[in-house]
Amino acid sequence: MMALKISVRNVLRNRRRSAMTTAAIALGTAAVLLLGALMTYIILDFQTSTVRRTGHLAIFKQGYFQFGSGNPVAYGISGYTSVINQVLRDPELAPMVAVATPMQTVFGIAGNSETNTSKTFMGQGIVPADRLRMRRWNAYGLEVSTGTKPPLQADDGGIIGLGLARMLGMCEELDVPDCPRRPDSSAASPQTPSEFDDLIRRESQAGNAEPSQKRRVDLLAATAQGAPNVVSLQVERAEFQGVKDLDDAYVIMQLPLAQRLLYGRGEPKVTGILLQLLHTDQIAPARARLSALFSQDKLDLEVRDFVELTPFYKQAVAFFAFIFTFVALVIGVIVLFTILNTMSMAVMERTSEIGTSRALGVQRSTVQAQFVLEGTLLGIAGATFGVLLAGLIVVVINHSGVTWTPPVSAGAIPLQLYLFNNPPLVAGAWISLVGIAAVAAVWPAYRAARLPVVDALRHV
Repeated sequence: MMALKISVRNVLRNRRRSAMTTAAIALGTAAVLLLGALMTYIILDFQTSTVRRTGHLAIFKQGYFQFGSGNPVAYGISGYTSVINQVLRDPELAPMVAVATPMQTVFGIAGNSETNTSKTFMGQGIVPADRLRMRRWNAYGLEVSTGTKPPLQADDGGIIGLGLARMLGMCEELDVPDCPRRPDSSAASPQTPSEFDDLIRRESQAGNAEPSQKRRVDLLAATAQGAPNVVSLQVERAEFQGVKDLDDAYVIMQLPLAQRLLYGRGEPKVTGILLQLLHTDQIAPARARLSALFSQDKLDLEVRDFVELTPFYKQAVAFFAFIFTFVALVIGVIVLFTILNTMSMAVMERTSEIGTSRALGVQRSTVQAQFVLEGTLLGIAGATFGVLLAGLIVVVINHSGVTWTPPVSAGAIPLQLYLFNNPPLVAGAWISLVGIAAVAAVWPAYRAARLPVVDALRHV
């Protein structure tokens, strides 16, 4: 206790220098915390948007992950409803699963007979009610937009990307912004009807056409048997998909329509079954249980998590971790030299005092511990003030209404700094900077303890 009192008095002896040192440490602590809070928020927001779209886990037929994207029909899961029921009834999995929904991947050609245009597309057949529930997942309590637009209504309804709508000449019908004027079709030279046009005409003659032809596109794909098949899609709206390449080709439709396109009158299958869990940390036990069930029932299925399905997520997390580590190291070095300079000045000013203490019998280890304790006190004060400063700034920013647009988001969302629900970040920054302050005081303390008593006493 006496050593602590003496250290506090020595710190307060030169208040101006101690205040400047404490302020430098506080600013460094606040900078680390604010950067960490921002990057944590970005990562959690990215994870939330990814999980809302793909779920935490996806069940595929064996081999689909490596080869299925080129031919999803060949890797369809038959009897998928029984697999979903088995997952939802399992006593270990049921408490962890929030949503279990089938999904069918579709590749083909989308055509608009009104404008005589076509474009390759990639899309998904979904269950709209399940996807609406998936969009509400928010385990981290972030202020992210869940979307106010309704799910698909019609059985043959669908949503296409804004870029695809432009290419198919549906700007006016779907209110697509920044759309060039449609070329005059009357000026175009007559074209010979293609196989695709012929298939569309025959499909329309079969009674599948609706009065609102201007909002319809025809989708052509190869069935499981290799024959071409066409279905008519009623476009309910166009939405930006976040990435231009995806926006120029994406189509979302009802699952039965996608199955009819790919399997015709045959057995309807699905490409995968998406599982959204209540919490992300449940991925490991849920995946282990699924693998055990498939092995037990000898099902030709495999499980992949959202990190494997979205490689960019892992790359982004690694990139943010690298930036945070680099900046934290720079701030740590600044704090290190700040404490080193402060304690070196203190040793120089108190050389005679050190000599007197040593002449009275104070041990070297005691002198050294005294200076290390002073450096540690400066670190504790600076880190504590830094935490309080960072907390104040976070409160101001989180309640300021500032918005930002993430790279893969379709619109602006509220900006938040994820600090108060992140104790490891706060504790880690505080402990690290206090530790750096203590380490920085070791060398000046060692020099003070090693001063010759006679030289120290005659120092002016």
